[in-house]
Amino acid sequence: MTRGSFWITADTAPTPAGTVLRAPMYVEWERPDAAERPPVVLVHGGGGQGTDYLVTPDGRPGWAPLLAAAGHPVYVVDRPGHGRSPYDPAVLGDPAPTWGSEALRAIFLEDPAGPPLPPHTQWPGALDASDAVFEQFIASQGPMMADTAGMHEVERDRLVALLEKVGPAFVVAHSAGGPGAFLAADTRPDLVLGLAAVETIGPPFLGQPQAGILLPWGLAAAPLAYDPPAESPDDLRIAVDTSGPVPLALQEEPARRLPNLARVPIAIVTAPASPFRYFDGHLGAFLDQTGCSSTFLRLEDAGILGNGHGMMLELNNAEVLAVITDWFAGVGEGGA
Repeated sequence: MTRGSFWITADTAPTPAGTVLRAPMYVEWERPDAAERPPVVLVHGGGGQGTDYLVTPDGRPGWAPLLAAAGHPVYVVDRPGHGRSPYDPAVLGDPAPTWGSEALRAIFLEDPAGPPLPPHTQWPGALDASDAVFEQFIASQGPMMADTAGMHEVERDRLVALLEKVGPAFVVAHSAGGPGAFLAADTRPDLVLGLAAVETIGPPFLGQPQAGILLPWGLAAAPLAYDPPAESPDDLRIAVDTSGPVPLALQEEPARRLPNLARVPIAIVTAPASPFRYFDGHLGAFLDQTGCSSTFLRLEDAGILGNGHGMMLELNNAEVLAVITDWFAGVGEGGA
């Protein structure tokens, strides 16, 4: 097994202190001595960092070493402005507030004031966030860019550059890492063997405005390649159905299509004890309407129960990962 790291760099930016690189993206890689399977790019969510995939908060191997052990070259990114990809306000603008432990507990553990969910039994620590496991998790958290569109654009560009460097790969994107991954797949579908959208941020078009995450282009705050072309989000006429527990926003028919993204197999991965399950179907409806191919990987359908939003961190993370790698094999590991 060989390991290393590098940065994806691009343009420069002037600052009061001189010229700096604009939004470099750190990449940590691991390659088996006999790499028999396609590369996998792992994109973290929220204000976290690539450590989500390296090791769990209670010290077990994360998805990256598990994938490498199974024969995949693995590339773990720290999205620009996160982890070892430094956040420079002079370049990226003002940061949004770092999410506090209360909000993170409601998303990743349990929300006593939230809607009912099945029992959450796979988190490796206390569900009331009272122990060192949760402390280890929240220690990784930092701010996201307040400019959501700018954040999604730079994540798209750095992920595309990474794919151009490593060649066609499977992409696994979690939560707020989803928009940049969808944009990269829309930009270079020829380099994405498949995209596993692990509880990516939504619902489409509506986003999470209370958290400052807007998705006016459907899957992101930056433009996608619609057909017929859309010059601005205002060209996408949206109808909102408020009859369900979470509003569903779709285009009015006839809907614009996403012909580039339609070339990429997409898996929608959801956990039974996660609040994201209340809008996992919204992503599928959006993708269907735009002509994209998607498959639901609901863990309970595979007999896997008790997982929440941070499934890559939980006690059965290897079992969850097997559902995704089985999907890799099903769509054809040699190419999409």
